[in-house]
Amino acid sequence: MTSTSDWNEKQLVENRMIEQLKGIGYEYAYGPDLDSERETAHDVILRRRLEHAIKRLNPWMSDDNVRKVMRQVLHIEATSLMEANEKFHDLLVNYISVQQDLGNGKKNQTVKLIDFSTPENNEYLVVDQFSISDAKGTIRPDLLIFVNGLPLVVVECKSPMLNIHEQIGQGVKQIRRYQDDQERLFHYNQFMITTSNDRARAGTIGALAQHYGLWKDPYPLTTPEIGESPTAQDILTAGMLTKENFLDLIQNFIVYEPEGGRTIKKLARYQQFRAVRKAIDRIRHAKSPIDRGGVVWHTQGSGKSLTMLYLAVKLRRLEQLENPTIVIVTDRKDLDDQITNTFRRCGFPNPQQADGVHHLKELLSQGPGSTIMTLVQKFQEDKENGAYPELSTSENIFVMVDESHRSQYKGLAMNMRTALPNACYLGFTGTPIDKEDKSTTRTFGPYIDKYTIEQAVEDGATVPIFYEARMPQLHVHGETLDDLFDRKFREYDEETREEIKKKYATEEAIIASPKRVEQVVIDMVKHYETHIEPNGFKAQVVAVTREAAAMYKEKLDELSDYESVLVISGGHNDKEDLKQYHISSDEEKKYIARFKKPLSEDKLAFIIVCDKLLTGFDAPIEQVMYLDKPLKEHNLLQAIARTNRTYNKKDYGLIVDYYGVSKFLEQALGIFTKQDVQGALQPMDSELPRLQTRHRAAMRYFDYVNREDSDACVQVLEPEDVRNEFETAFKRFAESMDMMMPNPKAQPYLDDLKFLGKIRQLAKSRFREEGMDISDCGEKVKQLIAEHLHASSIEVLHDPINILSNKFEQQLEKAETPEAKAAEMEHAIRHEIKVKIDENPVYYSSLREKLEELINARRAKQMEIAEYAEALRELIDDMRSSSEKSEEHGLAREQLPFYQMLEQELDYGDDKEGLRELTLIITEVIEEESVIEWTEKDDIKREMRKKIKRQLRAIKCPREKLDAVAQQLMDLASVHYRK
Repeated sequence: MTSTSDWNEKQLVENRMIEQLKGIGYEYAYGPDLDSERETAHDVILRRRLEHAIKRLNPWMSDDNVRKVMRQVLHIEATSLMEANEKFHDLLVNYISVQQDLGNGKKNQTVKLIDFSTPENNEYLVVDQFSISDAKGTIRPDLLIFVNGLPLVVVECKSPMLNIHEQIGQGVKQIRRYQDDQERLFHYNQFMITTSNDRARAGTIGALAQHYGLWKDPYPLTTPEIGESPTAQDILTAGMLTKENFLDLIQNFIVYEPEGGRTIKKLARYQQFRAVRKAIDRIRHAKSPIDRGGVVWHTQGSGKSLTMLYLAVKLRRLEQLENPTIVIVTDRKDLDDQITNTFRRCGFPNPQQADGVHHLKELLSQGPGSTIMTLVQKFQEDKENGAYPELSTSENIFVMVDESHRSQYKGLAMNMRTALPNACYLGFTGTPIDKEDKSTTRTFGPYIDKYTIEQAVEDGATVPIFYEARMPQLHVHGETLDDLFDRKFREYDEETREEIKKKYATEEAIIASPKRVEQVVIDMVKHYETHIEPNGFKAQVVAVTREAAAMYKEKLDELSDYESVLVISGGHNDKEDLKQYHISSDEEKKYIARFKKPLSEDKLAFIIVCDKLLTGFDAPIEQVMYLDKPLKEHNLLQAIARTNRTYNKKDYGLIVDYYGVSKFLEQALGIFTKQDVQGALQPMDSELPRLQTRHRAAMRYFDYVNREDSDACVQVLEPEDVRNEFETAFKRFAESMDMMMPNPKAQPYLDDLKFLGKIRQLAKSRFREEGMDISDCGEKVKQLIAEHLHASSIEVLHDPINILSNKFEQQLEKAETPEAKAAEMEHAIRHEIKVKIDENPVYYSSLREKLEELINARRAKQMEIAEYAEALRELIDDMRSSSEKSEEHGLAREQLPFYQMLEQELDYGDDKEGLRELTLIITEVIEEESVIEWTEKDDIKREMRKKIKRQLRAIKCPREKLDAVAQQLMDLASVHYRK
């Protein structure tokens, strides 16, 4: 029986994508129709198609070399899935080399598996119902996309009827299971897509759901060109899978980057792809060389360094540019190291880092084809030789300038342009250009692409940043400095006070006074303990001077048990109290690496700075910045962005303001265009209206129910669609509460949060909803609800009680109404089927059909509640007596599923004894062959399958059924005879 959800998935999602792909030139094939093109059900490559493509794209190849290339593709030697995937990607985009004599002696020749330069020269095939089987089992991805017979994309479709929080998550979970069960398919995979039509995301092997990215721009198409009211799936398909974009993504927008001892495969986000393509279009079609440049503004945390890398890869591959020189310019040593390391880690060929003024000149003079990384400061004039020399007049030089709004327009930038007068200059910035700054666009050209703060938050590329002004009595901004001073020196006359003030009362001195720092640290520790630590995040403290930073370190050590580190620049003339905190570059890197680790692994909770680590420092685990320093304009935007990186269960970043930055925030951001900085910082109280709205949305389900009656409240959530809607509403309310707690403004909503958490937990038990628990809530919310459930004598993690146990009857007795009892039984049966269907697919599939018939009859009002409950009771009794059925046939309990499967698949009629004999023989074969961990041993599985097939042939099993029946028996064996 096909469920409504399955129908929706097939018709509204899967078929819609197939039709769209056919419309852009793909062929369609039904999976089973391709079985004739495969030697076994384990084959993932359509070999004949691949072989024909190799011959078509490389007509000079000998048959022997064709066979060699096929072997190289079919048998990738690797110790891990990621290694195999990276090796194949390298073969695909950098081509295979074979030796062959084309008339000039034997030489290495390049072999194309795909023609990237002319996308139409390749074969594109979308396939559904394509089964891949081996001893581990069978998988059947919803859609596979083949290019020249190679399976490059897996698409998992989910019904739009699912809970919106589950649609993408379930798709990713399924894809990850495929990667475990059929690893070989993913040797060739370039990316995966999970979609429910209204929601669609793409990711790479090993990625978790939060790493799957949206594709919101079909560039170079526009949204209206796709059709009327296109869905997220339509836009993603048009943006990623049109032939040109598809091959471009594979060739130029995938990198493998080692991080933390493992390799991560990274696929460009839509804004990165769009920016690079726009830059290339401008370079290729500019009216004159001077018009080629421009500015890319992508807000911090959205992958600017990788965008520069993708552009460099694309520039390097464009034949018309004839091996260009690429120069990457930054203005800080740590940024220079960071971007150089990014290029190196991602396998970019031979980036050379200039280690001095003279070395840079040598590198720039060495001719085309090099990639040079440098600080802008290395474009200094030579004091002996005067003016900076012209080093190259070539137009084939592309200069990418990072953080292009800063030092790039002064003398050093002029030297850069003197050295390379005809180069193309491309500015990259993580903060917007201020309204009055005409020099940026004058220097680089107009904007190429924008990706604003608000867009990044909306896409989930970054988290929103909130600010909270703490201890306003300690702020020293504006007139408060004078007030503080006058109070402190009130015994002096006005003239003397003025003299003292000029000499001693600098802003820094007041901010860094020991008493004030002590008060701030006491408040900071309390805030961290209650707001930040419970969710496992870390903190950065920004002090006004190095001396003040040292004082923060001392007070944190004195007043708390939290581990902290001070990261400041060391001076030669520093006094002993500062010298004790000097650390080497290597030590600094080690502390930063420790800080980036989860709090459960490394207790380094605070990193204290003055000027360091305010730009270019990327630690996603940092949620809060305690700011006690005046920051303005670009510096403010760059500093606060330290908290906007995404991290597991991190919903927002927070700036806690001890200086008073928030008082002149509007003025500080006023230099930028309003749309560019929309949502840069939001007051913590701005969450309150949203909390109120979300509270109402979650509570409305119980407006007309007695909240003291738990059964009645749970019954409200009985329909699956209502349960899904409530789940979404609850999670949003819990998210806002976690953000606000323990702020007193959250107090009025605490009782309702406890009530909703309790009903949600009871619903999880009754309706056997695995997803409906409190583990996915923030730690503060989770702890609050858990305490309330304990107090209410409800088990916190109440797993569903087995329907076959005596405790189930006790649980059933707690239900006070016939409707509640029926609901408990119905969902218990559902759960039992879900858990046991692999053990006995024939019996439990039949049971599922009977249950669906009963549910439909009840919905159509063809049964009264008492009659419905009685029918459910009969199903439960049948399940409980199923063990007796094995005894009826003289079989052990684990043999019954084999008997029932053979009975369904083979025509035995009334010959029950013959069927029993075959069951005994086959299970005996399985027992004889099974050894410890046999399910992991291919040779054992091959031998077992061969012997099973021999027995099936002996009883004249139809040839067309032989493989399928043998596989089903092997699947049962892996469940019942696993050792």
